[in-house]
Amino acid sequence: AIYVQALIRRAEVSGASAYLARRGAEEAGAVFLKISRFDGTAMVLSPAQRGEERVWTKPLGDSADGAACDAYFARQIKFDPDIWIVEIEDKEGRAFVDEKVV
Repeated sequence: AIYVQALIRRAEVSGASAYLARRGAEEAGAVFLKISRFDGTAMVLSPAQRGEERVWTKPLGDSADGAACDAYFARQIKFDPDIWIVEIEDKEGRAFVDEKVV
């Protein structure tokens, strides 16, 4: 919850809109991001580990429509109902995370 609150605050301070689209489990839920641009496309970021390093992957590539994003999240929730989903609305498509996006 603290990570999500900080992420939302970081986005808002930088001029983007961000909100919690789905609250997950406090102690075990992974955080996923949906970065919505104002052109009808979005990018989904999924958490991953690369050895010791935490990174974000783009399971739907650089750009997907809303239906593809919704379908992806539905599959993730079916697999793990504890996930968190943060939606960021930013015309530049910024993620506001410190970890590497690959």
